[in-house]
Amino acid sequence: MSVFDKWNKAIDVEGLAKDTKEVEANGGTGEYAEIPVGTYEIKIEKMELKESSKGDPMFSAWFRILHGEYENQLLFMNAVITQGFQIGNVNRFLRSLDAVDEVEFKDYAQYNDLIMDIMEAIDEAGLEYLIEFKKNKKDFPVYTIKEVYES
Repeated sequence: MSVFDKWNKAIDVEGLAKDTKEVEANGGTGEYAEIPVGTYEIKIEKMELKESSKGDPMFSAWFRILHGEYENQLLFMNAVITQGFQIGNVNRFLRSLDAVDEVEFKDYAQYNDLIMDIMEAIDEAGLEYLIEFKKNKKDFPVYTIKEVYES
């Protein structure tokens, strides 16, 4: 099997071709206007534990905006988790999602499983959220769940 066959199997090439035509027809560059701080209704599209560009463990979440001027655009939460206060911040966020009873860090493999379980529980319950997006003094994004909606 060639690498091209592998890619064609792994990627939705029909959808990709359609997206490409749409971008070209609309003069798009694939770049979106920066989303301003504010409060947005979102669906969590993805949550995972992954490796940062420096090789450190990092929590990552993608939030899809459901309504308004920025509908369908994404907000991204990325947090390196190598220190207790960093894990504590992520734990507080995970608890605010109201998807599981217990959130605790024991080791990275267990934490990865926990994050996947939370994401699965969110999907199964059809949970959506009202999220407040702010920036701290260093201009880093800060996300706070204000309300949980069940669909």
